[in-house]
Amino acid sequence: MIAVAHRGETAEEIEQLVEQVTWIRVGQLGKIIRTFRKAEVRNAVMAGGIRKVGLFSNFRPDPRGLALLARIRSRDDDQLLRGVAGELEREGIRILESTLFLERIIPAEAGVLTRTRPGPEQWKDVELGVPMVKRLGRMGIGQTLVLKEGVILAVEAIEGTDAAIRRGGESVDGSVVVVKMSKPQQDLRFDVPAVGPGTIEVLKQVGGGVLAVESRRSILLDREKLLAAADDAKIAVVAVEPEPE
Repeated sequence: MIAVAHRGETAEEIEQLVEQVTWIRVGQLGKIIRTFRKAEVRNAVMAGGIRKVGLFSNFRPDPRGLALLARIRSRDDDQLLRGVAGELEREGIRILESTLFLERIIPAEAGVLTRTRPGPEQWKDVELGVPMVKRLGRMGIGQTLVLKEGVILAVEAIEGTDAAIRRGGESVDGSVVVVKMSKPQQDLRFDVPAVGPGTIEVLKQVGGGVLAVESRRSILLDREKLLAAADDAKIAVVAVEPEPE
């Protein structure tokens, strides 16, 4: 197994998990293709993500990357990632769904995942937040919304989920509800919403009360540790099934 990893984005521990790592800068599409072709790779999975700020501070496109940008003329996550996947597939490298081997850490159905359960008012915030996040996702704005008692405290933008939670949670006196959903147009090959123990730690720091994710389309990193940490902090974690649009 080999990997291509992004400097400044991918954890260096990846070198302990695979046989070979090629380090690149964000945008070096040609180097990705050369690495995979040399290793005769035919199937690949995109795992993890690139911080949006990395598109400004860590962006070093090579000629193949620049050619792609010139064609799609968009900085929207979905368009960029679909464009990268299309370039790889034209070279005979098929991009598989990132959830392919992750069934154990993906909520299979809607329900409360922790012993801690949301209160009635918190459920109202979840029900309010889910369709709102879906609309935001359709516009390419973000996947996360922070609410309390029907008031929107923060919308995720370029800063990412944890920073949005901090921004929203620090504006009120605790008990915030965080809703994180996939985009309506979500391509499961990449950018599937993910939360982990770190998400719970941030919620704990701001006195958060509920984390709502989407069943069958969300990844719970270190699931057992995440849920145990949530129960210790009296934070409810729920999986919800949005209404069809």
